[in-house]
Amino acid sequence: MMIVADDKTTLVLTGTGDVLEPEDGVAGIGSGGSYALAAAKALIDLDLDAEQIARRAMRIAADICVYTNHNVVVESLGA
Repeated sequence: MMIVADDKTTLVLTGTGDVLEPEDGVAGIGSGGSYALAAAKALIDLDLDAEQIARRAMRIAADICVYTNHNVVVESLGA
């Protein structure tokens, strides 16, 4: 699975070819995905940019899920 997003749309691409659009524009995948998703939904109302929310949500997920670690790489394209 893979999450792709721009400033208007977030999509989840599955290994079977499905393209899903999550509610609220927030998505999480993988073993710690539900923890990261819950953390991101809690952080979305704060004055943070998308990368800050993603990094904080992943840090929270890694603290909870034994299969998720703190090694995170965020790639973004400049506007």
